[in-house]
Amino acid sequence: MDRNEDIVGVPASAEEKASGPVVHPMDAYLEGEALGLESPRRGEIRKGTVARVAGNDVLVDIGAKSEGMIPAQEMELLSEEERARIQVGQEITVYVVRTADRDGGIVLSLGRAQEEKDWVEAERMMADQSIFDGSVTGYNKGGLIVKLGGLRGFIPASQVSLARRRRAEGDSLDQRWGKMVGEPIVAKVIEVDRKRNRLILSERAAAREAREALKERLIAELRPGEIRTGTVISLAEFGAFVDIGGADGLVHSSEISWKRVGHPKEVLAIGQEVQVKVLGIDPERRRISLSLRELESDPWEQVAGQLREGQLLEGTITKLTKFGAFASLEGLGDFEVEGLIHISELADRRVENPREVVDTGQKLRLRVIKLDRERRRIGLSLKRVDSMEFADLDWQAAVDDAPLAPPPASPSAEDVVEDFDAALEAEATPDESPAEASVAGGAPDTGS
Repeated sequence: MDRNEDIVGVPASAEEKASGPVVHPMDAYLEGEALGLESPRRGEIRKGTVARVAGNDVLVDIGAKSEGMIPAQEMELLSEEERARIQVGQEITVYVVRTADRDGGIVLSLGRAQEEKDWVEAERMMADQSIFDGSVTGYNKGGLIVKLGGLRGFIPASQVSLARRRRAEGDSLDQRWGKMVGEPIVAKVIEVDRKRNRLILSERAAAREAREALKERLIAELRPGEIRTGTVISLAEFGAFVDIGGADGLVHSSEISWKRVGHPKEVLAIGQEVQVKVLGIDPERRRISLSLRELESDPWEQVAGQLREGQLLEGTITKLTKFGAFASLEGLGDFEVEGLIHISELADRRVENPREVVDTGQKLRLRVIKLDRERRRIGLSLKRVDSMEFADLDWQAAVDDAPLAPPPASPSAEDVVEDFDAALEAEATPDESPAEASVAGGAPDTGS
């Protein structure tokens, strides 16, 4: 009997019998579905939908005849949070470990899928010479460990940046590299070898681009007033450059200390670790301004206690502006204190530009005319140095500064003269009388 004859109420016609067996409608449907399915291949990465979650067993529909399974052993390696995220209906990416055969069904892997994607990404980054932005996750005797996705990348010591190697001091591995764990790092992929599971990175290769990338990130993150730990990387006459985590900022010489500093090298050394305060960030010019002295105790009260209005001081012109000149004051110990000579206090005549009267580096005698303790400002005057309005104050200052005359010595008992005439007579020469000696000593003989 033909298959169609098995269907109740539908006898096979002569034409159908002549053309051969007729396919059952359901079989045709299933066969058509199977033809539309692409059989998975080992090593393939596929997207699938979670069909069922039973304990640690997860079945995934990857568009094959049967569902694939993620083994319980792999699921147990995931954290509770990661396992909780896997829900029925969720789309996930999996790696085909084994296709369906006599020994069992399709075996899938989440971890291998991610690993494969990471290797592909690493190969792309090496080909494009693109920059990888990550963080130091560990170290060994040869260098630093950095994760690229789920892959374990290695940066040999020779490929670590110069700034970081300067900090790698100490006898033990922990002393050299341990303090760098968790720090941000930027590198390039320079070698990929899947068979040997080898991924080599280089921070030096990405040095310039790395600093630019880190600086961009720092400029976006930094806020004025923040305290950062950094390393001195360069010294110049105008200040010190400090690396604060991949980007350098400038500590101007005026911001190194409240005390006078001739050159930054007097108080700082390359490689020295310091704490700095962020003064300002200029995103357009990509500059970071830092300060060391802001973290020192403020000596203003101590300095202000040594000053009074009307006092005369020596000063050196440090800066000229359209409204006057700034002068660094001397005689205040080691502290660097500046005051302003307003343009109206430079001379008795009208001054259009401070350069008409003073110049940078010029030493002058100046008078304190204003002391604003609240705003911490000192007003100075050049034209009132010899002003009569301060004559009494100058006279008093001169008296206070003048050395005291030593008191006359008390005569000893031997020096007390009881008979003046006898003493005078004894001092006279044997050939002279007291009267002749006085005359001889008083005026020359005129010969008259």
